[in-house]
Amino acid sequence: MTRILITSLNYAPEETGVAPYSTGVAEHLAAQGYSVTVLTGLPHYPQWRVHDGYLRHRWRALLPRTERRNGVEVRRSWHAVPATQSAARRGMYEATSLSMALYAARLPRPDAVLGVVPSLSGGVAARALAARFGVPYGVVVQDLVSPAATQSGVPGGATVGGVVRAAEGWAMRGASAVGIVAEGFRPYIESLGVDAARIRRVRNWTRQPATIAASDRSAVRQRLGWSDDATVCLHTGNMGYKQELENVIDCAVLALAANAPLLFVLMGDGNQRLQLEALAAKYRLPNLRFLPLQPAGDYQTTLSAADILLVNQRVSVRDMSLPSKLTSYFAAGRPVVAAAASGSETAREVSWSSGGIVVAPEDPKALLGGLLRVAADPALAAYLSRSAAAWAENVLSEAQALRSYEQLVASILASGDHGRIHSADRVITMPRTDRQQPTAPELERDRWAA
Repeated sequence: MTRILITSLNYAPEETGVAPYSTGVAEHLAAQGYSVTVLTGLPHYPQWRVHDGYLRHRWRALLPRTERRNGVEVRRSWHAVPATQSAARRGMYEATSLSMALYAARLPRPDAVLGVVPSLSGGVAARALAARFGVPYGVVVQDLVSPAATQSGVPGGATVGGVVRAAEGWAMRGASAVGIVAEGFRPYIESLGVDAARIRRVRNWTRQPATIAASDRSAVRQRLGWSDDATVCLHTGNMGYKQELENVIDCAVLALAANAPLLFVLMGDGNQRLQLEALAAKYRLPNLRFLPLQPAGDYQTTLSAADILLVNQRVSVRDMSLPSKLTSYFAAGRPVVAAAASGSETAREVSWSSGGIVVAPEDPKALLGGLLRVAADPALAAYLSRSAAAWAENVLSEAQALRSYEQLVASILASGDHGRIHSADRVITMPRTDRQQPTAPELERDRWAA
């Protein structure tokens, strides 16, 4: 049996961000007959606090624990979870999360290791464990860590950018393959010294069902307290520094002054939520509401019940990330308005999809103008909605995306000295050159590993 070891600090039961994709890849590989083990941490995102079920007995949270989830062995280890972000706190988070590598002490030798970035520890642990076991490894880059440190607005982030870049480069340069979820990541990764031929495009996929019926949409709006005559502008996901959601609150202030029939909804959680709620309370905005993160079954119906879906980013955010929420936004079949820097990954994806419009970031007047433009033009809104749904169906299908991850894993396995390639019903051993002939202990090891 082909064994794959995955290092990803974020994993189910987290429902947003990187976790659903790390989980989806692991469970897909397990369904294809791989033996999959995931080294991960305690679920904490996007709330930035450990989920209640994992703190029922607090002292147990400090001990390693093993779960079995949908055919995947999941090994969790403790790490620090900072309630607020700074460079120092993020450093502690990354350093302690390397404890996941220690939990591999008694694991059988894998055939390959796959690390997921972020966090940076996912890539660093992958390289360290690959060296320890003498196997090839790959890295999936969901966000660029060093650019994130300098672009996200986290206090002190710019001062540690060089150190983070060095660690990021070390984690990636030895990889047999580096998967990127956005083409804009490629120049930066090449600048780290990664061979261009080893960089492969993979895509995240739409994780939720498509749009809901009009009657169901009306019922959802009624349940949420959204009137039929309000244009609901919904932002979902993490509420952190890089989202700069103060811009949305300032936009709500302008909309209220202009008597515009817009209802702004911020749904999710994050380390800036309390500050945002305090700011909204200061302005006493009847046209702004907060919702908690919705369960998986309700998330997409909430998106579909909205009129416009928002993405909001700091002006400094450019090539560091591609928001995972966009896959669900497009599937909801609602027009997207993105306040994002021109040339950023977010702006490119929205423009390529033809499912939304892009306005200047950190400019509440520009955001209000974009929202009113879509709200006042039903033909434009309908075109954007159709294009978003088509992009989700044709480009972001789960089957196509998972196939790209399978090919990434195959390329990592093929680079190993044993040349073992996995297929659904067999393991193929490729011939070795004379220089690569195994020793007797290696033959015995591989015989048991197979």
